[in-house]
Amino acid sequence: MLNIILFGPPGAGKGTQAEFLQKKYDLVHLSTGDIFRYNIKNDTPLGIKAKAFMDQGKLVPDELTIALLESEVKKHPAAKGFIFDGFPRTAAQAEALDAFLQSRGQSIKAMLALEVPEDELKARLKERAKTSGRVDDADPAVIQNRIDVYRNETEPVKSHYQAKNKFTGIDGVGSISEITERLFNAVDNI
Repeated sequence: MLNIILFGPPGAGKGTQAEFLQKKYDLVHLSTGDIFRYNIKNDTPLGIKAKAFMDQGKLVPDELTIALLESEVKKHPAAKGFIFDGFPRTAAQAEALDAFLQSRGQSIKAMLALEVPEDELKARLKERAKTSGRVDDADPAVIQNRIDVYRNETEPVKSHYQAKNKFTGIDGVGSISEITERLFNAVDNI
């Protein structure tokens, strides 16, 4: 089973690239952001809780995120693998994901991290706010907070997978097709 974590800061292109990986390798794409937005739009109890954190640019607490992700994985018993996009975001989530997958006889094969300079991230997020209607991308203060939260709380998760020799940094600057090719090469060499 091919389980991949697609990692990187907000605006790195994870959602865009996950679509290409999903199609090429026939994987199930699980985006915590998309899952939370769906729940928020539909005013589910989880969505209401998640919205309060997301509106401030904060991470949704681990226990909510982990329970939701486990539920989503269980909905796809015949999957050839998963792309985890936006998860894990903390060391506790990484450990919980590893334990959950191990209980199913699976593991993470690789963490592929899209590496993009901060100025480029801000420009991408500002553009995304215009084209996608994502209000969380429109406010420069929220954008900066999301990047700061990523740097301080999420980026350290890569050391968890570096220690297991499962981390690969991918240059996330260039055309979409150039970045896609870099990711395909990384997956083909797992």
